[in-house]
Amino acid sequence: MLRTIYNGQLRLSNVGQNVELVGWVAKKRNLGSLLFIDLRDRTGIIQLLINSEQIVVPDVRNEYLLHVFGVVKQKAVANNLLATGEVEVEVSKLEVINKAETTPLIIANETDALEEVRLKYRYLDLRRPTMQDKLIKRAQIVRSTHQYLDQNGFIEIETPILTKSTPGGARDFLVASRLHPGSFYALPQSPQIYKQLLMISGLERYYQIAKCFRDEDLRADRQPDFTQIDLETSFLNQDEILTLTEGLLHKIFLETVNYDLPLPLPRLTYEQALHTYGSDKPDLRYGLKIVNIKDIFENNQNTFFVDNTHIIAIKVANFAEQATRKVLDNYNLTAKKFKLASYAMLKYSSGELVGSLVKLFSAQEILALKTKLDLTEHDVVFIAASPLEDAAYFGLGALRTQVAKDLNLIDDQIYSLLWVTDFPLFETSDEGRLVAAHHPFTRPHDEDLALLKTNPAQVRAQAYDIVINGYEAGGGSLRIYDRDLQNQIFTLLGMSEEAIRFKFGFFVDAFNYGTPPHGGIALGLDRMTMILTGTDNIRDVIAFPKNLAGVSPMSEEPTTVDQQQLIDLHLKIVE
Repeated sequence: MLRTIYNGQLRLSNVGQNVELVGWVAKKRNLGSLLFIDLRDRTGIIQLLINSEQIVVPDVRNEYLLHVFGVVKQKAVANNLLATGEVEVEVSKLEVINKAETTPLIIANETDALEEVRLKYRYLDLRRPTMQDKLIKRAQIVRSTHQYLDQNGFIEIETPILTKSTPGGARDFLVASRLHPGSFYALPQSPQIYKQLLMISGLERYYQIAKCFRDEDLRADRQPDFTQIDLETSFLNQDEILTLTEGLLHKIFLETVNYDLPLPLPRLTYEQALHTYGSDKPDLRYGLKIVNIKDIFENNQNTFFVDNTHIIAIKVANFAEQATRKVLDNYNLTAKKFKLASYAMLKYSSGELVGSLVKLFSAQEILALKTKLDLTEHDVVFIAASPLEDAAYFGLGALRTQVAKDLNLIDDQIYSLLWVTDFPLFETSDEGRLVAAHHPFTRPHDEDLALLKTNPAQVRAQAYDIVINGYEAGGGSLRIYDRDLQNQIFTLLGMSEEAIRFKFGFFVDAFNYGTPPHGGIALGLDRMTMILTGTDNIRDVIAFPKNLAGVSPMSEEPTTVDQQQLIDLHLKIVE
């Protein structure tokens, strides 16, 4: 063995012990005959003290890999910034295991390297302690998950990576079959169908740490290949599934970040979340609640009030002096991005409302608005109006989030977790047709089944999302287990009998053999790790991620392939 102890484990209790250490040179300081080296391994840094008059010291530079022999000594002056700061190792022998060139980025918690450089030299970026800590926390989340689900009767089962292409929320990644020319496998967007089949198989409680693939546009919290904690159960109702998941989350938070999550978690329906916070994934760490003010202007005949079914507002206390022209221009861009055409800002100053929209108000309406919003000096009011509910609420919700960030209203020391339930079963596409809001296997509320024939847009799903600090960290639902109901949903989605047979024949056939009531949830491992490690970039918590273009700057995929490979797969590239 090259080491007797890890560098970061050395403490006062080790004083006087002879040790062997290995690690990379994080820093070197030469004070004449005395040489100080900070030696880093995965567990931390220990300071080495080397007397060059007593031992032969080879050329040593940053990121050289060393093998060290020495004795642990107590420091005369402790370094309280290091866990090992009370001790150092007086070196009796030093060997260079391997040399290193000058690195293209600083190997430290703080680095000035651009992300493209960090991704190109990812193996160096991952030497940084802050990056290693993120991957260690990710491993802890997985370990806690295994322990909890194993203890609660779940069976870990792997599902196929090469699957059938079926309609999903994004494009499939396709894999050409060499043995079946013109045919393709798809990489799974999720194990959805397979985990439901496992419930039909009678296994009752399944889970896996599942790799998923979606060919979609990327952003800071999205990757083309990602990982989810996937589970499915039989014979549990929604409350039981949520309670079971809360227990898992409690264990993860306690063991990963030592945060004692208060249970049960709050729950909001989709409608409550939308109408109060302007989001289906609200961050409850700050206020700025939305208030419906449509009733104040019910007798106002101006087109602004007549044409807009939804008129809502948020009050921002003591914001008037900070609401400069530049600040307001940024909010205008946010409103435009969310297609919020009718939007205004008012200031309350010297007992009066000020703003271009005020000229449309009567004295009675101004008084009613002051009372309903409880306005005081220097308050600001944002008003959003639209004939479309989503445009008004999601638009104002986006402004709410931006204001909270600008005013530092978000407490980073706490976690806001809640369930959002009762989502719409369907959404309307840009072409005006019904599409599944979650997926086509989600069970409607029993009391809404009649609406499938009369008003399907109003049907609520037995679906639920877990929201953490304004991020959707996971989602699930109860599933349809009746073949006739499943076929009714397929038909509403515009699928012919032929299309159903081609895409889902094996799945709906299984419904003929005693399908149990079942449901489940998938928690985003990458996104949860991102939240628990305090970063807003999902690439920080994945060992070898892709950039925003879906490319790995390090290994350079995707790449072209040899012509012979294309021939073997019966493929031809068409410009």
